[in-house]
Amino acid sequence: MSLRAFHIVFVTVSTLLFVFLAVWAFAFATDRTGTTTGLGVVSAICAVIMPIYGVCFYKKVRKIVL
Repeated sequence: MSLRAFHIVFVTVSTLLFVFLAVWAFAFATDRTGTTTGLGVVSAICAVIMPIYGVCFYKKVRKIVL
C-alpha cells in the first residue's frame, strides 16, 4: 500500500471515528458532563473538517507523478 493510499484510508477511518464519538457523546452517553459534551463538540467539528482536508489532500496528490 502506498503512502498516498494509506493517507486516504487513514483520513476515512478518522472521519468515521469522529462521527462515532459525536453520536455517542450526544445520543448514547449515560452521564452528561462537560467533558462528554466537549468531546462531542470537538468530534463533530473534526468530522466536518476531515473530509474537507481529505479532498484537498487528494487534489494536491493527484498532481504528483511518481
